[in-house]
Amino acid sequence: MGFTNTNMLASLKKGIPAILAAFLCTFAWATTPVVEKVSAVPPLIPLKMSIGGRALITHSAAQPLGSAEYEFQWPGTYFEAVFDGTEVYFQIGKSHEILHVVLDHGTPLVLIKAEPGVYRLSSMQRGHHSVGVFVVTESQSDPHYFGGFGITKDEEALSPRKRTRQIEFIGDSHTVGYGNTSRTRECTQDDVWKTTDNSQSFGPLIAGHYAADYQINAISGRGIVRNYNGTPGDTLPVAYPYVLFDKKEEYSDPHWKPQIIVISLGTNDFSTPLNRGEKWKSRGELHSDYETTYVSFIQSLRAKNRDAFIILWATEMANGEIESEVQKVLEQLKAHGDSRIAFIPIDHLSFTGCHYHPSVADDDTIRDTLVRFIDSKPQIWRGK
Repeated sequence: MGFTNTNMLASLKKGIPAILAAFLCTFAWATTPVVEKVSAVPPLIPLKMSIGGRALITHSAAQPLGSAEYEFQWPGTYFEAVFDGTEVYFQIGKSHEILHVVLDHGTPLVLIKAEPGVYRLSSMQRGHHSVGVFVVTESQSDPHYFGGFGITKDEEALSPRKRTRQIEFIGDSHTVGYGNTSRTRECTQDDVWKTTDNSQSFGPLIAGHYAADYQINAISGRGIVRNYNGTPGDTLPVAYPYVLFDKKEEYSDPHWKPQIIVISLGTNDFSTPLNRGEKWKSRGELHSDYETTYVSFIQSLRAKNRDAFIILWATEMANGEIESEVQKVLEQLKAHGDSRIAFIPIDHLSFTGCHYHPSVADDDTIRDTLVRFIDSKPQIWRGK
C-alpha cells in the first residue's frame, strides 16, 4: 500500500534539496486534505453515490458503509458523492490498482495498491464538498471492489448533482491510456501499470471539458475480430455487453443514454502481420471479417442508442490500413441509412508512451481534435 501526494512528487522531481523538500511536503500535508486508513470506524451514515462506469452491486451485512458493495473491472470507473462537513469515509475492497481521491475537483491524492479497509479523508474546512474516487489503471485479470462513502452523524448528507451530458468511449489501449505518462517507450509490464493514467487520457479530458458523465469501455490488446498479434482472448465486441469480463451478467442501465459514443478499434486487428494458424488466409479475408463485424457491432450500439452521435477515429498506423478500413465501415453504415456518424482521422501523433503508445501530449491532441469536431456540431448534444 502507498500514499502519494502529487504536490510532494512535483517538489522532489524539481531537485529541491532534501531538507527543504521535507519542509515543503510537511507544509503541503498540513494545509491540504489527508487520506489515511483507519482501524477504529465510528458509526457511519452511507452517502448517496453516483457511479461512472459499470459496476455489479453485491450485498454484505458486514459492510460498515451500508450493505452494498460495488464490483467493477472496466477501466476509468469512478465513484462520487457530496456532503457538508469536515471529513468523509470510504471503503476499498480487494484492489491492486492506483486510485485518485479527489476533493472538490482539486489535486488528486494517490493511493497505490491500497489495502482493503476503511479510509478517512479529513483536514478540510467545514462546508459543502464533493469527493470522488477514480480508478486510473487497468485490470484485465480480476475485478475490484468499492464499498461506498459515509459520514458521521455530525455531518450532513447531500444528493449528488445529476449531469445532463453523457459520453461513452469504446476502444483498446489507446482509449485506456496505456503507459501514457511514461518518459520512455521501453517498459516492463510493471512500468506499464505504473504509468497508465486513465484520468489523463483523452476520454476523461473530453468529458471534463463538457462536464459530462462518462464510461471507458476499453481493453488493451483487443480488436474487432483479431487481438494484438493474434493473441487469444475475447475481442472487444464479445466482451462489451457484460458488466465484468467473466461474461456472467449483461450490462443494463436505463439511465445510461450517451449523446455521444466515441470508438477507436482496429489498431490490434491490423498492426501486426497474420501468423500461421490464424483463421484468415489473407489480408483480404481479415478486411472483410473486420468490416462485417464492425458494422454489426455499431448497428447493435445504434439499436440501444438511437439518438447518439457516433464518432469513429483512427490513426495512420499500419501504413494507413486502419484508417482505410474504418472509412469503409463508415461508408457501409451510411449506405444502410445511418446519418448520425462520422469518421475523424487523427495523424502525426508522437507515440512516445510505453511500447509506442500515445503519450499524454498525444491524448491532448486527440482531445483537441475531437472537441473541435463536437463544437462544430452543437446539435449533437440535443440528439439532432
